[in-house]
Amino acid sequence: MDTSNSNKNNSEQAKDSAVWLAEGQSSQRDMLQSLQALKAKSETPFTIIASHRQNRPEIFEFADKVYSELSEPSLSRWQLVLEQAQKNKVKVLLTGRNSIDYEAQRDKFAAAGIRLLTGATSVAALESIDDKFAFMQHCQAHDIPVAAAWRFDNSAELNALLSKHGDQPLCVKPVTGIFAQGFWRLDTGKADHEQYDSFEHLYFTDSKKISTDQFVNAYANSKMVHERPIPMLLMPYLAGQEYSIDVVCEYGEVLAAITRHKTGKVQHIGYDEAVMEVVIPLIKAFNCDGIVSVQTKADDNGQHCVLEINSRPSGGIGYTAHSGVDLTQVGFGYWLGLTDKPKLANIVKQIKPCQVRSIMTSVKIED
Repeated sequence: MDTSNSNKNNSEQAKDSAVWLAEGQSSQRDMLQSLQALKAKSETPFTIIASHRQNRPEIFEFADKVYSELSEPSLSRWQLVLEQAQKNKVKVLLTGRNSIDYEAQRDKFAAAGIRLLTGATSVAALESIDDKFAFMQHCQAHDIPVAAAWRFDNSAELNALLSKHGDQPLCVKPVTGIFAQGFWRLDTGKADHEQYDSFEHLYFTDSKKISTDQFVNAYANSKMVHERPIPMLLMPYLAGQEYSIDVVCEYGEVLAAITRHKTGKVQHIGYDEAVMEVVIPLIKAFNCDGIVSVQTKADDNGQHCVLEINSRPSGGIGYTAHSGVDLTQVGFGYWLGLTDKPKLANIVKQIKPCQVRSIMTSVKIED
């Protein structure tokens, strides 16, 4: 058998392969930069492609090729991406913010030889992840510690829930949403000795506190809510430490993960075993696949409870590189066939705990 020809063919196939990062929320640029660093140290070249619905030169500067996701009106977003991915011999596609649209077409991408990374492996799983009430129910069914929640769709239901559960610290948030949009702490419960200042919560909005009476009044009289009902959740407020966990996973198995928590403006990067005892079965329960982020928070007894899964990389995934383990490179190095399958136990040994502070910078986007 002539192995030289076989090796040459494999090398040529790898050389022609590409990875595509479709429009994401806030980490696309950092991940593309990590991929360029991976490419620079790899013996096997590959093409890095990025796409977005907007012209984003500050993102595209780290891509070898760029595409608009809305450049062909006759094609849907996933059709446009699939068509160009086939032309560019894309091997791995991270879908970013429109995961459900792509997941519904998984068979078509698989038939084209494209490893699709949507955060899960079914539309049902992604819908359950997006719906925080359905998410809680799924966690409870799998005996995963999760923050409790009660859904309300109108003022009557909200007032009934407050009458029933108002003897404890509470918070509210939308059933669906990102970036803590719509999240507020309420001044209920025996732990609160005085009402939240009516003006203070307007002045210091980052504290996310609001008077219960003002929230109820605002919700009941909102034109926006009446015209476009927004399902909400009333939840016990957990006072413990909150964690964000970046996870590289495949079909429900955790391949690599890094935990981080924040004090003030400082991110503490490492690997917390107690947090991961909750995260590992969570990833399995939802059959997560790709690079996802998880939020947990501890209760008064120190028990870590799951808040949510985001079926996409977090905005802080770039922080992981400071620990000596760049999760973008770990995941895509494997999916591109450049490295062996990561083993969590080995990855944990490589993590060097550190503290990180994010800074604001700028890039020129137009002459």
